Amino acid sequence: MIRAVLSAFLPLAAASAALGVTNIAAANEMDKKFFQQIEGEWVGPGEIVAGKYKGTKFTCSFTGSTPEVKVGMTLAGSCRVGVFTQKMSATVERGTGGYRGTFMDGAAGKGLDVVSGNVDGRRVVLGLNRAALKGAMIAKLSNDDAMTVTVSVRVEKQMIPVIGMNLKRVDGAAVGSIAQQQ
Repeated sequence: MIRAVLSAFLPLAAASAALGVTNIAAANEMDKKFFQQIEGEWVGPGEIVAGKYKGTKFTCSFTGSTPEVKVGMTLAGSCRVGVFTQKMSATVERGTGGYRGTFMDGAAGKGLDVVSGNVDGRRVVLGLNRAALKGAMIAKLSNDDAMTVTVSVRVEKQMIPVIGMNLKRVDGAAVGSIAQQQ
């Protein structure tokens, strides 16, 4: 009896494990394709929409890149308010425990830690933390040449948007559309 149960169970367990590995590989490939669409030069306006500096408008310029081996991305560049320019960067990579990375120099410095992430179609949602501050950054591709970025923070039980940006691709070629045509 036990042999019959084991002989029926073991092939099912092996198939389930193989299916799980296949699903993870497919998810990694979909995530990788999303991040490859971020590659290139992006510029556009932004605004602080809540808090002490509400109404402050700025312009940003970023270069998007992806690591050769791992799944993830880096957006690096700067944002300008009037005559003042501030370097900006966000880096995230998928590891064994999920997505991890930094916004600016991370929570150990003056930035935020990326503590989680999820790619869903044409958008990524990244969890951000710094001490008691919890938030999220959402980057959404409206099309191959337009991306909106929203940074929100948790106030009590509600997420409040504090920064919004509308970026346009300026390098002339959408990496995602080239990759899809090959």
